[in-house]
Amino acid sequence: MTFKKFLTMPLTQLSKALILITALLSLQINAERIKDIAEIQGVRSNPLVGYGLVVGLDGTGEQTAYTTQAFKTMLKRFGITLPDNLKPKLKNIAAVAIHANMPAFIKTGQTMDITVSSLGDAKSLRGGALLMTPLTGIDGQIYAIAQGNLVVGGFGTAGSDGSSITVNIPTVGRIPGGAIIERTIESAFAVGDSLTLNLHRPDFTTAKRVADSINALVGPGIAKPLDAASIKVSAPIDPSQRVMYLATIENLQITEAEGKAKVVVNSRTGTIVMGKNVRVSQAAVAHGNLIVSIKENTTVSQPEAFSDSGTTVQIPNSRVEITQENARMFMVQEGIKLEDIVNSINAVGTAPGDLMAILEALKEAGALHADLIVI
Repeated sequence: MTFKKFLTMPLTQLSKALILITALLSLQINAERIKDIAEIQGVRSNPLVGYGLVVGLDGTGEQTAYTTQAFKTMLKRFGITLPDNLKPKLKNIAAVAIHANMPAFIKTGQTMDITVSSLGDAKSLRGGALLMTPLTGIDGQIYAIAQGNLVVGGFGTAGSDGSSITVNIPTVGRIPGGAIIERTIESAFAVGDSLTLNLHRPDFTTAKRVADSINALVGPGIAKPLDAASIKVSAPIDPSQRVMYLATIENLQITEAEGKAKVVVNSRTGTIVMGKNVRVSQAAVAHGNLIVSIKENTTVSQPEAFSDSGTTVQIPNSRVEITQENARMFMVQEGIKLEDIVNSINAVGTAPGDLMAILEALKEAGALHADLIVI
């Protein structure tokens, strides 16, 4: 079936064809779906942010200049003007920042979750309610309105003597479905006659396999890899056909290419992780330790008995010993199995720090055929 014939099929026949193809694809095992390793370019979430007030706190609020200013501004909206020299006590109010990610394709009137975080020195947001707050995008436009009761997982309390206890973080909370969408963001999904798939983990081999898999299903030349991360795919112009078309493509199963050979070393914890493709050439390694021990002995010097002159003093006596262990040389055999590498190095009982030094030496000598990454 050619791609042109595939796209010009009646809608009912196209639906049946896509259902049949999806059923056949589901029989494949030991592979990953395209939807799990790639995403459509231009289809993404958008961050939103806002500034507001949380009220109803049980004395755990704050008394800051910007909280007072925000409180007075809120009252002005309701027609209440406070004298300039009046400083209200705001123990039950906290200034907060609200942030959320607006999902792709979300529509006006739908809701999304938001996170509320204290900006000042409020002790806890537990039991508070967020007042109506606009959420804006990077362009300054209002896309959602947030309001609701906070769900705070943290808890804190303090005694009269200054002692306190805190569990988790009581100054951050969430409001499930706490923002209503007021404006949508246009997506590039239905624009043009093609789509671009971006791989989560760029790899030339994986990009070729994705393109080959799509071409084998729809027709030659439909998918073209642009680079290690992107594959351009021709797509129907009609939005409804495009949805069904992508519903089939994203369920195609392929096997991702194996990544580059890497050895990752965490210098803080001594953790070392090796990939399965790490290779070593035959090499001889000499491993030995130099142990320096310092012992401090303190002696006392006293004056003669019944002497009127002199005082008792402490005299430090240091003893330094240097012991060098016999250097141990072992052979790292050439091979591709990770087990062989680990067994060869562990044969002499090396510590994590020593193992890192051995790996660095092997890399410098050209015997370690992998990227050595220290984090």
